[in-house]
Amino acid sequence: MDDAAKPREIPINQSANRPNTLLGADREMVLVAIMIAFGMGLSLATWWGVVLAALFWVGAVAVLQRLGKADPLLRQVYLRHIRYGDWYPAKSGIYFASVPPPMKWK
Repeated sequence: MDDAAKPREIPINQSANRPNTLLGADREMVLVAIMIAFGMGLSLATWWGVVLAALFWVGAVAVLQRLGKADPLLRQVYLRHIRYGDWYPAKSGIYFASVPPPMKWK
């Protein structure tokens, strides 16, 4: 087969197709966990409060890493599910009345 008959191949960089993660979990959720732990450590202002904040952060990151390993886009899917809850009701059937689209639907 000559070069003119071969389909064109374009290499796609792997980093352009990966979800945006931090420490193996969703970036925004890890940053929120860091801010909550930091605020907890400052507000309690004792040595045991700092230890409690560190344990909270380690536990939150461990849970978020497991969620990120199961589905890295879980947060985006959940937020879309909540946003479209009225648009796609959990009912089906031939006689079900459809819901009119909201006025600000995108």
